[in-house]
Order: sequence, then structure tokens, then C-alpha cells
Amino acid sequence: MIAAVPVRKMKILIVDDDPVNIGVLANALKESYEICTALNGHDAIALLKQESPDLLLLDVMMPELDGLQVCRLIRAEGAYADLPIIFVTAVDSLEGEVQGLELGAVDYITKPVNLKLAKLRVRNQIELKRQRNIVKEQNALLKRQKEALEATLSRVKRLEGLLSICMQCKKIRTENNDWHQLEQYIGEHSDAVFSHGLCPDCLEMAMKKLD
Repeated sequence: MIAAVPVRKMKILIVDDDPVNIGVLANALKESYEICTALNGHDAIALLKQESPDLLLLDVMMPELDGLQVCRLIRAEGAYADLPIIFVTAVDSLEGEVQGLELGAVDYITKPVNLKLAKLRVRNQIELKRQRNIVKEQNALLKRQKEALEATLSRVKRLEGLLSICMQCKKIRTENNDWHQLEQYIGEHSDAVFSHGLCPDCLEMAMKKLD
């Protein structure tokens, strides 16, 4: 019986300068997701590189480095271009929401947070991220398979070309002008495996010598 492969919990990074706000969101989400937290923008960027979260819940109004600045810095790095960012903020204005979405956020949640609505929005974005991960893994697999096929075709093409072979000892001249035994050359340029025996003609000659 084949054991089921455990599904990895998706990871969420919650960033807010208020520990109470972090606690509320963390308690609501910890059952379904792995949670990591940061109290400021600088720690958020450090944790982002360390933990590689699947989604970022980001407060906008923070001292020193606010959420909008954090978002700009994250989007400036290609490695996190597809990281979903949801702004969580007390700034309930159309202008603020537009600004956040223009920076690359995927959603906008206002405080006080409606936990039921927040959980649904998080779930939707996590599921989209999961699907993107599957597509990315499939593309990577296809790329590896293509590279392996191209390497195999390259070996076959080398074998299809004109080969120089010694009339006496039957060694083959390589592309580097080295001389290799036939078995060695074919073994290096293909997946063939040799076994040794005698053909009927050679067997007959051997028997005659023994006689």
C-alpha cells in the first residue's frame, strides 16, 4: 500500500505594528495555515527571504517603513513578483485602495477586520497561489524532460555521423582525435550496455583451433 503524501500547509506572513492585530488574524488563520509574523517593514522583508511565505497580509500604516514602501521593495525583486499581497488597513478610502492595487496588491481589507470575510479572501488567494505553484512545477518538469530529450537526440546524432574506425584494431576516433575502443565509445554516446559472447563464425573458428 502506497502511503499518501502529506499536503504542505501554505504559509502566511502577517505584518502589523500592533501585536493585538497580529494576534487576531493569526488566531483566525492558524488552524488552516502556517503563520509567521513581523512587527515592522524591515523585519517583514527579512522574514520574506527567510520563510518564503505563500501570502502576505500587510498593514499599510507603520512607522519608518510603511506597507506601501514594503510592497514597492518586494515587487522590485523578481523572485517575489508573484507573491500575493493583501493590504490590511484602517484607511478606508477609494484612493488608498486604488494606490495599493496599483502597487501590485491582490486585495484590500479594511479595519476593523471582518474575520469571516478575511478568511474567505485569504482562502481564495491561497488557492490561486497553489494552482500557480502546480503550473510552475509542471513547466519545470517539462523543461527538464525537454533538456533530457535534446541531450539524447544529440547523442544519437553523433552516432549517425561518419565515424573513423581503425582497420586493424577497430578503435573509433572521437571528436577530440582520441582513439577509443568500440564499446567505450558507444557507451559514452548512448545508453547501450554490452554483454560479451561469440558469434557463430567466431565460435566455429575457435572450435577449429581447439581441434
